[in-house]
Amino acid sequence: MNKNELDPKVSSTLSSANMAYEILDCSDELADTAAFCEHYKVSLDQAANTLLVASRKIEPTRYAVCVVLATTRLDVNKKVSELLGAKKLSFADGETTQRLTGMMIGGVTAVGIKDLPIYVDTEVMQRDKVVMGGGNRVTKILISPQELLKLKEVQVVQGLAKTRA
Repeated sequence: MNKNELDPKVSSTLSSANMAYEILDCSDELADTAAFCEHYKVSLDQAANTLLVASRKIEPTRYAVCVVLATTRLDVNKKVSELLGAKKLSFADGETTQRLTGMMIGGVTAVGIKDLPIYVDTEVMQRDKVVMGGGNRVTKILISPQELLKLKEVQVVQGLAKTRA
């Protein structure tokens, strides 16, 4: 995959939803949020992490995609549990994340994910622009969070994340 080449489903979704964005190159070894922000001098409160959460002890398993700022902590035990109607939740492992999203950890983005609910914390929506995965580990996108509202699966949720202690 060439630099500046987003995952095809991410690129297709950005285009079909007429979303405005910029592509940022990223070295594979710097794809994880903390490393990316430190190396590329991006504030952690401008980085939006996309996480896949799975219910446990419910068949079939319920999944949700959650977008929160890197300076916050996803409220899995209360808010996401309430949204999914499941008492026990966990973060999906890398293999499950790749199977359901087609994306590797370090490059997961809400853009391009279909057939799963996408919850975006209100704090993300307060930013002018956020950095998100590009669907792979060698690109990121810089995008206004308002553009995410063009995705039919997106629901903005108050209190989805808490400030890190």
